Amino acid sequence: MNVNYVNTAMALIGGVLLACMIRFNSQLAELSSPMVASWLAHGIGSVFALLLLVSSRVLRNQQNGNREETLAPKWSYFGGVPGALVVIVAAITVNSDIGLAGTLVLGLIGQIIFGFICDGWGLFGVEKKKITAQQVKKVSLIVAGSFLIIFFRSSI
Repeated sequence: MNVNYVNTAMALIGGVLLACMIRFNSQLAELSSPMVASWLAHGIGSVFALLLLVSSRVLRNQQNGNREETLAPKWSYFGGVPGALVVIVAAITVNSDIGLAGTLVLGLIGQIIFGFICDGWGLFGVEKKKITAQQVKKVSLIVAGSFLIIFFRSSI
């Protein structure tokens, strides 16, 4: 098994950042509304992303010259739509009985199931991969643990 530790670390950091983002946005939504929290989060995120884009293009142009870039598929430009909906839905659910842990584990289950669907059918340009019984067993354990977190956390 060839594991890329840099990508694994980046994925873990992404998970931590996602949890922080959900908590910060839910606090903002509690003080204003989920819609205001989403607008502010995406406005600030857009400015930050623009700064990262400009700085990365400057660095890339210095290293590679001015080569022409390949255009992304048209559907890929709509990635912000589910992102905006995630912020709104997460801001609502974190402030409910589900809480932060429940919101995160249910979001994880949704990501895993949709990931399997994308892998199995090769959706959105993902390399088509066969889903094995061993993977299904592992995901079943994650789902079972998630339900323990959500439904039995107060009885521990």
